[in-house]
Amino acid sequence: MRNFTNFADLARHIADGRATDAQVQSYDGSFLDYSDMAKLSTTDAPERLEMPDPDQVRAAVEMMMATLFDVFRDTRMEPFATDLAWGFVNSFHVVAKRVEGREDDAAKKLGELARHYDPSEIYATEVEDAQTLCQTLQGCREALECMRDHAGEVYRVEVGKPFSPVKGSRVSSGLTASMIDARDYLASRSRTRREQYEPQGPVVAFSGGQQWEDADLLFSGLDSIKARIPEMILATTAQSKGCDAIAHAWAASRGVKVIQFRLDRSLGNRAAFVRNDRILALKPVHAVICEGTGIQANLAQKLRQAGVPLNIVRLAQQTIARRA
Repeated sequence: MRNFTNFADLARHIADGRATDAQVQSYDGSFLDYSDMAKLSTTDAPERLEMPDPDQVRAAVEMMMATLFDVFRDTRMEPFATDLAWGFVNSFHVVAKRVEGREDDAAKKLGELARHYDPSEIYATEVEDAQTLCQTLQGCREALECMRDHAGEVYRVEVGKPFSPVKGSRVSSGLTASMIDARDYLASRSRTRREQYEPQGPVVAFSGGQQWEDADLLFSGLDSIKARIPEMILATTAQSKGCDAIAHAWAASRGVKVIQFRLDRSLGNRAAFVRNDRILALKPVHAVICEGTGIQANLAQKLRQAGVPLNIVRLAQQTIARRA
């Protein structure tokens, strides 16, 4: 066994042995120094701070996630590895969203300065500082999102389903598919990252019950649709298990963007039906409805009435169901 005297050597060894080309490109494209100077808050003075080495960060994320699963595997603690790993991925997501909020505030400040031009030297310094702050926060946010996507990919491979935050969107830097909360999508955020929250493309609606076993049947059906509609965006009813969970796993493995229509609990008993109407309002070009409850039946009926091409997948079609 090879001995390593420091973490940097170990990190590079792991990176060389396990990293994919896509991961390398994603890290190299995310850990960028947008300027020679960095500024992390409105009160900080700009200073020379470099980004971390992307190879070392990539190796550290890989090692952290893989070790967690490896240590618990085949022990009585194995059932808890999934929850702990989800928490690790979510920690990257939460911090990235926090930085994104600060980036938005900084961008607004820069926009205000741009609208009120002043030829003074003080104004020029304020603009330069504001721009440095925006660039620094943007770079940190992109790096955190890259780490989250990488950790999420390890989670997907180990668990069999993609990481999804409890609320809000998870836009991707390119390593994995984006999962976009419907509220973010419908709000049409007018900012530089708008295209990430408002993807353009033909929408395929998907919904199904929470009891489903034959993932291959759904993967095959969705693959055939993607072959006909390569730029498809999947709109789902965002359930965490059953058909929707399988569809999310398929989308993550195929790099397909997902718009998740979660229930608006404030609407009470009407919530599921209002959600169906919102999906229909996207004018889907195709739909897949798996046999489930009256909610799926209602959506199927509305899709038929709107003339949307529709595939109905019955519980009895499952290979597993026929074997039973």
